[in-house]
Amino acid sequence: MSYFDLTGKKAVVTGAGRGLGTSIALGLAKAGADVALVTNRTPADAVKAEIEAMGRKAITIQADVSDRDQLAGIIDRTIAELGAVDILVNNAGIIRRTPAADHSYEDWQAVIDVNLNSVFVLSQLAGRHMIERGSGKIINIASMLTFQGGITVPGYTSSKHAVAGLTKALANEWASKGVQVNAIAPGYMSTDNTEALREDPVRSKSILERIPAGRWGTPDDLAGPAIFLSSAASDYMNGHILAVDGGWLVR
Repeated sequence: MSYFDLTGKKAVVTGAGRGLGTSIALGLAKAGADVALVTNRTPADAVKAEIEAMGRKAITIQADVSDRDQLAGIIDRTIAELGAVDILVNNAGIIRRTPAADHSYEDWQAVIDVNLNSVFVLSQLAGRHMIERGSGKIINIASMLTFQGGITVPGYTSSKHAVAGLTKALANEWASKGVQVNAIAPGYMSTDNTEALREDPVRSKSILERIPAGRWGTPDDLAGPAIFLSSAASDYMNGHILAVDGGWLVR
């Protein structure tokens, strides 16, 4: 299974304090990686302890990824304390639910800053380091709303469409330099972001009826795909959007 071995690799995972980010970070650590856990308000101390119990290194970095001035510090500190950035997982994301006619510009801008602008800046900063070293893996987190329009989430939908475009653009430029840029598009996952949908009996029922797997996804469902896209097993994958959706898109 050496294809999937991440021993000695150094990973950065944003939004690592809960949900998808926690499961991805733990998955990478189980595969052998040391991990920089980037969080804003949610502490990642328990995640750090769990990773260290595996015999891996882990550091926590508190940063607001919507603040461009704080982004360089994430990459700089990871290199200083772990020695490199081999893997970047741009997982941090937010959602604002308001009908488009009433959607405030402040909500729009907040979502774009976290979901898109931080992805570009962190990818650029880490990408320069990876290009210099001749290797690296960048994984962006897309969405089912990368492919569809959604309801009452115009900023989120726009940001996730743009993440797919950015993934492809960076892959075009960096594949020849040994850097693979791909994305994971999670299906309907049981996380804080979907709490409103899961608590709405009508929407929840309609969503479940369309998922061939017959259940909401869990954060642990993303660990394997993240390991795959971080490993040598995906060295010839570039600019791909990998749907992990229980079959949602094929219905």
